[in-house]
Amino acid sequence: MTVMTVKTALITGTSRPAGLGFAVARRLAELDHHVVLTARDVARAEPLAEQLRRDGHAATALRLDLTDRAGMDEAARYLATTFGHLDVLINNASDMPDFTVLSALDADMDAVRSAMEVDVLGPWALTQSMLPLLTAAPAARIVNVSSLSALQVATGLDLGASLRAPAHSMAKYMLNALTGVLARALKDTPILVNAVDPGSTATHPERGDDTDDRPAAESAEGVVWAATLPADGPTGGLFADGQPLT
Repeated sequence: MTVMTVKTALITGTSRPAGLGFAVARRLAELDHHVVLTARDVARAEPLAEQLRRDGHAATALRLDLTDRAGMDEAARYLATTFGHLDVLINNASDMPDFTVLSALDADMDAVRSAMEVDVLGPWALTQSMLPLLTAAPAARIVNVSSLSALQVATGLDLGASLRAPAHSMAKYMLNALTGVLARALKDTPILVNAVDPGSTATHPERGDDTDDRPAAESAEGVVWAATLPADGPTGGLFADGQPLT
């Protein structure tokens, strides 16, 4: 059955109850979107979707691996059959940052390749797979979850090291560049594409290192802002809490 009138949102990287992806999914569900929670291991996303359904929201869990293009195309076919369109694509999945590496000269090239695959090539390929569904929606939104760390590369911003978390920082820098490229490619469509820095967020309480970070539900608001922009909203930018970052 195809449901053309329901707003739909697909969020990658929604496998953790305390994660940003799940907080974004919950907020969009509260805004009457049917949310599609995706993870490499769908068994981790399904309990979260079930929790949303118990709370009275529309939610589906779906397997999605950002290194598997055939799997992305399969997910697109499922959405096409089930909904016929996609209103919101949120590229939230990311590799664990290499925080302990403090210089590009010490970067682990395997970590760099993995970060590029998940943070850049994955969202790029997923956008391609979902493009027919995004163009079928009245005014779709693409949101790429980025990081302030990318500004170390873009502007030389000093975050306490010559290049803290070089694999993560370079990947997020490239994701910001991709955001601008996609926005320009889609400039003649109603689709808006933006990157969002969610800020320091408490998503790993089990590690005990999130005590000074804000709750995921608070960080999610900036992502949801970009996912629900009006027709005259910005495109191709990097934002934090609705404000542009340069």
